[in-house]
Amino acid sequence: MAEKKNFILRLDADVYKLLEKWAADEFRSVNGQLEWIIHQQLRAAGRMEKGEGKKEKGKGRKEEPEEEE
Repeated sequence: MAEKKNFILRLDADVYKLLEKWAADEFRSVNGQLEWIIHQQLRAAGRMEKGEGKKEKGKGRKEEPEEEE
């Protein structure tokens, strides 16, 4: 698994509450939800290949099906 980079992120409290709810709905942590959103947007922008940056399977997080292109 790739090494993870730690950094500080400041968010508006209301945005964090919305993100926290969305993460809970998807059975993810807030950190996991942010990673998922970032990966989705990197792929959509053509900056990440399909399969690049994938997590190991079976870590207890909900896996989203990849969209067909």
